[in-house]
Amino acid sequence: MPDAPSPNFHIASLEALEEIYGEALGRAVTKELDHISDHYRSFVEVSPFMILSTVGPEGTDSSPRGDPAGFCRVIDAHTVLIPDRRGNNRIDSLRNIVRDPRVSLLFLVPSVGETLRINGRAEIRTDPDLLASFEMEGKLPRSVIKVQAESVYFQCTKALVRSKLWDPTGWPTARPVPTAGQILKGIEASFDAKTYDANYPEHMKNTIY
Repeated sequence: MPDAPSPNFHIASLEALEEIYGEALGRAVTKELDHISDHYRSFVEVSPFMILSTVGPEGTDSSPRGDPAGFCRVIDAHTVLIPDRRGNNRIDSLRNIVRDPRVSLLFLVPSVGETLRINGRAEIRTDPDLLASFEMEGKLPRSVIKVQAESVYFQCTKALVRSKLWDPTGWPTARPVPTAGQILKGIEASFDAKTYDANYPEHMKNTIY
């Protein structure tokens, strides 16, 4: 006798999804604004770290962005400016924005449990005066990402509390993952991981901007 068919645990419709989770109500809905309020602006102005998510023909991308607090500049209730600092020239996020302007920003503030999310549309700017306004250690960004906010809201503390991200008692005492050099050696057996890792702090110092 053939085995009975396995139940289908794949959720493939909004109806099935909503049957499990129900409907968002109350403050979960009302906290979402179509602009950057003064309170939401404060998150951006003190955040030293943000994750930029984009989408393009090849798929999605999430890119960490960091600088001294306030590196992302709110110029009005609908607009955020983000300097694009020196990187590895993959420019995955920028390639996506050129072809699909939809972006999401996630701002983190050290020791703060809430995070801020901004969803909107972006464009890449190279206005000389704009680049000059983001000068850092004598270096200009090659471009500035201009985001028009369409949806802005904060996320509650649950994820950061569960992860203990800001709780030093939960931090590892030794590096828990391979170094960059070790990862590269795993890809290319002849790579000199020890020299790469030893030289990287000086390389970072000389190329951070």
